[in-house]
Amino acid sequence: MPKLSYRDASLAAVQHSMREDQTVWCVGEDLGRGGVFGQYKGLREEFGEERISDAPISEAAIMGAAFGAAMIGTRPIVEMRFSDFALCATDELVNQIAKARFMFGGQSRAPMVIRKPMGLWRSSAAQHSQSLESWYAHIPGLVVVCPGTPQDNYSMLMAAIACDDPVVYLEHKGIWDIEGEVDFSKKYEFGKAKIRREGSDVTIVSWSNTANLAVEAAEALSGQGVNAEVIDLRSLWPWDKEAVLQSVAKTGHLVVAHESVAVGGFGAEIVATVAEKAGHTLKGPVRRLGAPRSLVSYAPNLEDMLRVTSEMIVTAAQETLEKAN
Repeated sequence: MPKLSYRDASLAAVQHSMREDQTVWCVGEDLGRGGVFGQYKGLREEFGEERISDAPISEAAIMGAAFGAAMIGTRPIVEMRFSDFALCATDELVNQIAKARFMFGGQSRAPMVIRKPMGLWRSSAAQHSQSLESWYAHIPGLVVVCPGTPQDNYSMLMAAIACDDPVVYLEHKGIWDIEGEVDFSKKYEFGKAKIRREGSDVTIVSWSNTANLAVEAAEALSGQGVNAEVIDLRSLWPWDKEAVLQSVAKTGHLVVAHESVAVGGFGAEIVATVAEKAGHTLKGPVRRLGAPRSLVSYAPNLEDMLRVTSEMIVTAAQETLEKAN
């Protein structure tokens, strides 16, 4: 299997999909020069400007035009550059795209992928560092996914492009360069989590880059005699409730960690579901980690104060085990 970066895995997914399906095309800013992060590099040369379409700086126009194109039979990949910029097109996404299939009684659909690079990234400050996945998980009609590895960024993007519903596709800006083996034959099913590490003492649930940190935390815990199970949700809607509930029933302990703001975050949905469905299996207090409700500073030392780290995950796991009933 080839070893690819997170960036190149997504590039391969777009390239393979465009070769197989002539209705797939890309639209957004800076695509002609390969995209802000190089995730479209070389595609204009292969597919031409009609299928790798550079757009003016108007997110609402980009999203609206792609929606119209999706409704008449094409499969647009919409590049928003940063998830923060996509807020300029929130009405098109939330009030039109998400509701199209329902409001037209199934006679029309919006098979499109909306790529929104998310997360903390080298002093990008308050307007370019947000993780807003919980917002989109709240909206009926949207599929919401957060790949955290090169393999997932290939398989999940392939699945998203083939999906007949709109997919909010949230890639983490800080991990474009991480590398891993990619099996081009591996398929992805929406709503299926991945057990990144099996364990029996404590369940750690996460997604996106924080899932990678959770794996690091689990390895550190193993050196202390703690066997942690790491679940990478990958998909926030639909999400794999059964995988989480089965793991918690086994371990009796739960830590949920994510980079986005803890207040109203999707971690709260996971904790509430476990409390309702499997609260009787818990042996210790649940720990939930997320960013404080604070704006992100440009200064690296202040930015770092908002990060959820592998060390924090280790501490949270230790605390729930220490306070076991």
